[in-house]
Amino acid sequence: MVKRVAVLLSGCGVYDGTEIHEASATLVHLSRAGAKVKMFAPNTDQMHVVNHCEGKPAEGKRNVLQESARIARGDVTDLAKLDVKDFDALIIPGGFGVAKNLSDWAVKGKDYTIQPQVEKLIKAFRQAGKPLAMCCISPVLAAKALPGCEITVGQDKECEKWPYAQTAGVMNDMGCTHVNKNVGEAHVDVKNKLVTTSAFMCNAAFHEVFDGIGVMVSEVLKLA
Repeated sequence: MVKRVAVLLSGCGVYDGTEIHEASATLVHLSRAGAKVKMFAPNTDQMHVVNHCEGKPAEGKRNVLQESARIARGDVTDLAKLDVKDFDALIIPGGFGVAKNLSDWAVKGKDYTIQPQVEKLIKAFRQAGKPLAMCCISPVLAAKALPGCEITVGQDKECEKWPYAQTAGVMNDMGCTHVNKNVGEAHVDVKNKLVTTSAFMCNAAFHEVFDGIGVMVSEVLKLA
């Protein structure tokens, strides 16, 4: 049976949208597994636009849906049209767009909120008993929408290899259980049918991130 998977994007570019390599890895592994994929994004303005050469905000506005179309090769649909009953699983790649456009984590830290449309979607998949997968920073969405869930964002001790490890502590403070995993591994929260992996939360080689996302995709398809 062909698995139908929705992939939620948050723009295009690591600093203000979806991390392109994480999205690409997700799509490659889904394609190899024979899944039927449809991509979605909210039809809203980005929090801001970042000059990726300088890593600094630039002037102007960009639309999350239109920017996501760059990754989707034009084939992306307004998130408002996503019907949970049409899909077997939901995958959310990372990138700062998760923390800026799908939530306000980047601005508020542990006091963040999720964009209502996104929170409703995550809860709807959970209520329907359908699995979710999230990588990099996107597990923070699960931490808020699925209280008490188990997740990984990699390791909980900050070092050169794990520069964002403090995120794990915040997840624990919120009542979640953070499970330390290496970049090539994924954690499966069986109760919540939630699969997470660290991806670029780790300063790892591209192929290591690619392989870890492959484990995530494989595990979520097993649950679908």
